Amino acid sequence: MRTTPSESHRPGGTISGTRLWRRYATRHPRGYVVVTRQPISAASLFPQKMLRHLSIRDFVIVAALDIEFDAGFSVFSGETGAGKSILVDALALTLGARADAGGVVRTGQQRADITAEFATSAQTEHWLAEQALDGGAADHGSVLLRRAIDAGGRSRAFINGMPATLTQLREIGEMLVDIHGQHAHQLLMRADAQRDLFDTHSGLSATSAAVALAWRVWREASAATQAAHSRERELQLERERLAWQLSELDKLAPQAGEWEEINAEHRRLSHAASLIDGVQASLDVLTETDGAVIEQVSAVITRLRSLADIDQGLTDVLAALEPAEIQLQEAAYSLSHYVQKLDLDPARLSAVEARLDALHSTARKFRLQAESLPAELEARHQQLAALDAATDLAALQAAEQRAQAEYLKLAQQLSIARHGAARALGCAVTIGMQELAMAGGSFEVALVPLEAGGAHGLEQVEFRVAGHAGVPLRPLAKTASGGELARISLALSVIASTASPTPTLIFDEVDSGIGGGVAEVVGRLLQQLGHNRQVLCVTHLPQVAARGDQHYRVAKATQDDGQTVSSVTPLDKPNRVEEVARMLGGLAITATTRKHAKEMLNA
Repeated sequence: MRTTPSESHRPGGTISGTRLWRRYATRHPRGYVVVTRQPISAASLFPQKMLRHLSIRDFVIVAALDIEFDAGFSVFSGETGAGKSILVDALALTLGARADAGGVVRTGQQRADITAEFATSAQTEHWLAEQALDGGAADHGSVLLRRAIDAGGRSRAFINGMPATLTQLREIGEMLVDIHGQHAHQLLMRADAQRDLFDTHSGLSATSAAVALAWRVWREASAATQAAHSRERELQLERERLAWQLSELDKLAPQAGEWEEINAEHRRLSHAASLIDGVQASLDVLTETDGAVIEQVSAVITRLRSLADIDQGLTDVLAALEPAEIQLQEAAYSLSHYVQKLDLDPARLSAVEARLDALHSTARKFRLQAESLPAELEARHQQLAALDAATDLAALQAAEQRAQAEYLKLAQQLSIARHGAARALGCAVTIGMQELAMAGGSFEVALVPLEAGGAHGLEQVEFRVAGHAGVPLRPLAKTASGGELARISLALSVIASTASPTPTLIFDEVDSGIGGGVAEVVGRLLQQLGHNRQVLCVTHLPQVAARGDQHYRVAKATQDDGQTVSSVTPLDKPNRVEEVARMLGGLAITATTRKHAKEMLNA
């Protein structure tokens, strides 16, 4: 299969009134030709440097490291174990990855500290403003992500110098960086990884999540119906018990606050005679007998008023006595009114005592406090209503049918979208296989129907591959060799990255298991991605390293204190020749390997 790109202009874009399109003419192994086109945005013609700077302190074997990044395709190379992937791990922590409990902080240090600076876009600036984490980033066009991890494994996260959660780091990280790990091809052996990759690439993750939620709702409704069937007799007995208890409580009809009120009334009625005698005696002292208190106080006030005309010093005494006289009169009036209402009422006392006994007996029967009877009555009514609902098979079956219909509606929408995306991804990966030394091979996203559906839809997503022409398509996990799996994974990564809006792409040794002419194709593919994205690649292949716009060498050395530390050095052209020659020839670098390295870099 051959792919021929060409470019044409169409109206309606943003560059001088035109939109630029890239056309692809593709001959499929089965004979037909597919012509596709993709729009080239203005942003893709002018790539930006999104990841600007990375600062690492005391992380694993890195003591202190500051790297300035450029746009385009940057490669990192070095000896095995030099710490190339440590850089990717450090950056992943600033993007919200979980930190291991141990082994993160450099030996002998208290804390690892990692800071990454990114250029912002309209999307990230809007998100920062919503989260109140802009910190002036909108003015400077950048955002700082920082992660500090102590030796005990505890970590703190910051965005623009303000405390943030790991969830917030992950949310903004997804807008900034897409990392393709070195073990991505191994994950392709798993069915769930194939499905997740396919749905993510196809933009169906949200729809898939809605289907999963609808599936759970349906399963729960089905379980409720089955429980009602299997426990029908048990639930009926429980309902009868509750109904009997409610009949007892409804007959008593306890009211909120009644227990306190009726106890107060009982005390008053049972002591009515004492209350009458005491109140009447008090009235006698205040108003009825000779020399009553109010009468004497009134006489004192009258005498003092005449004396106050002589000496104004008695005015304060009068001011204190006059209100006292008024209060005594009001007290006498209240006592008189109170004693008129008091009456010995044996019939009412008997009724109150009977009510108290009924409340007390019912509370003892239900093993409750009498004052809690009203609340218990309400609770039993709610329990009975819940049991009625649980035993209402018709209602339960109707709810189950509604949940099933909602699941099927969403799952069918997902299936339709998946079928269209499966054809497009299958054709795109097949094209990529031709370029990656799998001529005549083909790739297919098979959607295997599930009889009863499942949490992830009505079909199982299965990647199938034919490594050569004339070979039938078979499941990827059963047929692909390690090298083929690595190449197919790389093709998927590149295709998924092309569809992703993420501005910075990181490939961590995704070219493992690849060599020879295929490595040259891989380098070219990654370099092409660097034309409109910022691409960082950790590699051990000289063919890939030679394609980089920038080249960094990662090395480790032993210090005087015996500790091993890693360093990163940007390479100029002479040093790039040496590094590519090392990658070609190992320890023995000869004039021939240097010549070969120069040829690769010049090409």
